[in-house]
Amino acid sequence: MNDQHTPRAKARGSAFDDVHDVVVIGAGAAGLNAALLLGRARRKVAVIDAGAPRNAPAAHLHGFLSREGMSPATLLDLGRAEIDRYGVQIIQGLVEEIHHGYFVRLAGGVVLKARRILVATGLRDELPDIPGVRERWGKDLLHCPYCHAYEVRDQPLAVLSTHPGAVHHALILRQWSDDVVLFPHTLSLTAQDREQLAAYGVRIAEGEIKQLVVDDDRLRGIELADGRVVPRAAAFVFPRPVPHDDLLTQLGCEKDANGWVVTDRTGLTSVSGVWAAGNVVDHHAQVVTAAGMGSAAAFALDLDLLNEDIDRAVEHHRRAAADADR
Repeated sequence: MNDQHTPRAKARGSAFDDVHDVVVIGAGAAGLNAALLLGRARRKVAVIDAGAPRNAPAAHLHGFLSREGMSPATLLDLGRAEIDRYGVQIIQGLVEEIHHGYFVRLAGGVVLKARRILVATGLRDELPDIPGVRERWGKDLLHCPYCHAYEVRDQPLAVLSTHPGAVHHALILRQWSDDVVLFPHTLSLTAQDREQLAAYGVRIAEGEIKQLVVDDDRLRGIELADGRVVPRAAAFVFPRPVPHDDLLTQLGCEKDANGWVVTDRTGLTSVSGVWAAGNVVDHHAQVVTAAGMGSAAAFALDLDLLNEDIDRAVEHHRRAAADADR
């Protein structure tokens, strides 16, 4: 009988059989991909899912080979089904605290013991306080040109300047449309900004933004404080990324000058035994990137566990040999 989908059925016994090898916190692309590799490595893994993915408002994901145009929800459903085949436990819940050791406490009191931790809790997009922005988010108010600009190519596009990177945002979007308008809003443009925008064919609509104009559930334009409405079919905005890194902060993980948790190339944080992957440590990571980060973390986690297992086995072997000689 083929037991390839019955993890640990023939695996070597371990002193850690009563605990999870890895508890993965977060069931997005990073967390699920890590769990997939660890499950295939016959590790005892639990994934804790709070059920609030960052890309829930998006209808489709892009830039992921073989998954182009798939809905984010479908990708996650497929991922859950795949890791289930390898015996990975999925727990619906919210982690409130991680104690060194590692004890993972969920809301409601459930506590899991883990040898290693992978935090893949993502981030939230803090949107500007402009009427209409929250309602159109993920529809015709977009963020990443490489994720969504192709779908609105050759249409009249707006860039809302709520972030210092808005000028660069507008210049990038010229690759997809000849009709791009930058709305400076409260951002002061430098002489260099204006020169680059003019040279690259990006128009500027001066004045503060009052609201997004919507009709029949479609964006129609951007209304300025003086009453002017500039017709637009889609708009781009740069939200402020806020990582869900409270658990990492509580553990004392080191952060960089910008306030983001620091990891090595595998996702290992400054705290031994704790890895992090995906948007919680890299706000630029797309879905495919986050999945790759989860994969890299899983390889490193398994090798770290293997080294510990070997050390334990050698220690046990030496004790047994010493006892036999007595």
